[in-house]
Amino acid sequence: MGFFDRLGKGWKMGMASLKVIRANKQLVLFPIISGIAMLLVIASFLGLVYINYGTDVDNMMENSSAIDYVVSFLYYLVGYFVIVFFNVGLVHCTRIHLQGGKPSFGDGVRFAIKRIPIILGWAVLSATVGIILKAIEENSGTVGSIISSIVGVVWSIVTFFVVPILAYEEVGPITALKRSGQIMKEKWGESIGASFSFGILTLVGILIIALPVGILFSFIHPIVGISLGVLMIFLIQSIVSSAEMVFIASVYHQVVEEAPVDDFDSELIDDLFVKKQKKGLF
Repeated sequence: MGFFDRLGKGWKMGMASLKVIRANKQLVLFPIISGIAMLLVIASFLGLVYINYGTDVDNMMENSSAIDYVVSFLYYLVGYFVIVFFNVGLVHCTRIHLQGGKPSFGDGVRFAIKRIPIILGWAVLSATVGIILKAIEENSGTVGSIISSIVGVVWSIVTFFVVPILAYEEVGPITALKRSGQIMKEKWGESIGASFSFGILTLVGILIIALPVGILFSFIHPIVGISLGVLMIFLIQSIVSSAEMVFIASVYHQVVEEAPVDDFDSELIDDLFVKKQKKGLF
C-alpha cells in the first residue's frame, strides 16, 4: 500500500473519529483541560527558572548543572503524567461509546484516577527517556540533535498503542512499551500515514479560521484578532487531538480485543493494521 493510499484511508478514519466526537462532545474536554493544566505546569517551571536565573538567558545556558537536569526530569514527569492521565480517560470514554453507552467526562476521570499508579510508572519511564535525549542533544552537538530527533520519531511510533494498553492491560510501563511495539512491528508505515492525516485536519482547520481572524486583525483590532486566533487554534488542536485518540482507541478495540467497531469501516482498520496471513496479532 502506497503512502497516499494510507493517507486517504487515514483521512477516512479521521472523519469517522470526528463523527464520534460530534456525537460525544464531552470528549473534547479531555485535551482542553489537559492543555490548560500543561500551561499551568509550564508557567510553574518557568517561574522556577526565573527565580534561579532571572532574565539572564546566557548565564542559564552556560551554567547547566545536575540540578537543572533534575528540574527538567520533574517537568517531563509532571507533563507526561497530565497528558496520559487525560488520554486514558478519553480512551475509556471512547470504549464506553463503542460498546453502545453514553460516556461523560466524569466517567473518564474516575477511570483514570484508578489507573494513577500505572500512569505514574509510564510517566517516570517517559521522563527518563526524555532527559536522556536532552542530555544527548545538549552534549553531542549536531550529531546529538540528529540522534535525538531519530529516536524521538521511533519512540512516537513504538508507543502508538501505549495509552489503551495502560488503560486496559494489567502491565507495567516496560511491558506496555513492548506490547505497543509488538502491535506496531509490521505496520508502522501505515500508522504514520494514518496519523499524518490528523495533521492535515489541523492545517485545514487553521486555514478555515485564517480569513475571519485576518479580518478582525486588520479592521477591528490586532489584539482581538490575535486573541481569537489563539483560542481557535487551541480549540482546533483539542478537537483533532481527541479525534486522534478516538482513532487509536477504536483501532485497539478491533485489532487487540477483536471486537467490531460500528462507527468505523472494519476493512479500513484491517488494511491499516491487521496482518492478513494471521487470524490475530499474537
